[in-house]
Amino acid sequence: MTMLRLMKRRWPLVLVMVLALGAGGLYIACGRHMPPASKQASKAKVIYRCPMHPGYTSEKPGDCPICGMKLVPVRKEQQVAHAPAAGTVAEAGPMVAGQAAVQLSPEKQQLIGVRTGVVERAPLTKVIRTVGQITADETRISRVYTKVEGWVDKLYVNFTGDQVRKGQPLLSIYSPELVATQEEYLLALRAQKRLQESPFEEVAEGGRSLLAASRRRLELWDVPESEIRRIEKAGQPIKTITLYAPTSGFVMEKSVLEGQKVDSATPLMMVADLGSVWMQAEFYEADVPLVHVGERAKVTVNSYPGKSWSGTIDYVYPAVDPQTRTLRGRLRIANPGMVLRPGMYANVMIENRLGYQVTVPREAVLNSGERKIVFLDRGNGYFEPREVVTGQATDDRIEIKSGLEAGERIVTSGNFLIDSESRLKSAIQGMEPMPGMAMGKAKAAGTPPGATAPRERAKPAGAAPKAAEKKSMPGMPGMPGM
Repeated sequence: MTMLRLMKRRWPLVLVMVLALGAGGLYIACGRHMPPASKQASKAKVIYRCPMHPGYTSEKPGDCPICGMKLVPVRKEQQVAHAPAAGTVAEAGPMVAGQAAVQLSPEKQQLIGVRTGVVERAPLTKVIRTVGQITADETRISRVYTKVEGWVDKLYVNFTGDQVRKGQPLLSIYSPELVATQEEYLLALRAQKRLQESPFEEVAEGGRSLLAASRRRLELWDVPESEIRRIEKAGQPIKTITLYAPTSGFVMEKSVLEGQKVDSATPLMMVADLGSVWMQAEFYEADVPLVHVGERAKVTVNSYPGKSWSGTIDYVYPAVDPQTRTLRGRLRIANPGMVLRPGMYANVMIENRLGYQVTVPREAVLNSGERKIVFLDRGNGYFEPREVVTGQATDDRIEIKSGLEAGERIVTSGNFLIDSESRLKSAIQGMEPMPGMAMGKAKAAGTPPGATAPRERAKPAGAAPKAAEKKSMPGMPGMPGM
């Protein structure tokens, strides 16, 4: 009975011990049969690298033997044995100096914002936008001069900017020389009337020649036909001669006043017809190959929002402005209603259709100044640098002259970080020792793995060891020497 009671009291303890032994055996059995990949994944793949010398790595923490900086831990990249996806590109392009292909995990691609696109062959339209200034059409400008010396007797146009019509009186001039020429003409006219009744043909012909010479002199002084008939009708000289507007337009300049003495070198007025105007546009040097005579352009001014004019390039100047580094082109614009006025600033837009070209988004091209790089998406996270030659660029796309073909997939966003990773990987590969190079067998004590032991200076054969020199410091006053 006593034995039975003792067994009833201890059976829970025995049961706990049996369960513990069973669990321990199960854990050991599972540990022995754990797959090797799981065991490797459970271990942290960490190496230590010098921030200043990426080529030096160590499996243990410590200091860099080159610069003394503390090594920083980095996770060791797993070597993935997958090749680039088949069918992405026909074959790999030429290698780019200073850069290497990189592989990024999907997590890294998402973190840095990698986006890809396809190289397209599509119509390319280059839009040139620039500014310019409205000026008067020089072929429609007329200057008013007098060919005789005299004084301004009366002005019929009293201010600059007045609108005139062709044939409208502008001013009248009193010229003693012109009055004398009129008297000569009247005398020749009277003599011709008398001599034409002469029975001698030579005498009559002389009268007609004298009259023609006097009339020709008045015409050379720009005396209009109407004034000459007026002189003939009056039978006496006219004190003043009137000058008329040679064309319709606006008086852009008025350089005389009433009573002012003038001669053949004095500019009197300038009249400009603004029915057609010019625009002097400034084009950047990069756009010069696309600026041609005959190109159509759209012109707008801030004074009339929503309204535009059509113009044509009728001349491209031969030289570039050395200060602004721009080339000037001249546009001819019809100006009905005289809305466009000289001196106005205007905007011009020219569309150049360049046909079908191989193009990529502008942000896909990295321009270092010396070369232009695009990263190809080779599949499975592989990105390969490719050097390209670019052509014309629009607002969102750029022409590829060589280096890419239509259908290839490229990186369009996040390529700056991929470029940094590519340069770093290329630099690390350049620092690694070449295969077959002999490495020193002896290493200095305490040198971290991967570091090269410092070399000792070679001693000449048979040289005796140099005795250590004892240096002493002279003692200071009141102190013993050292």
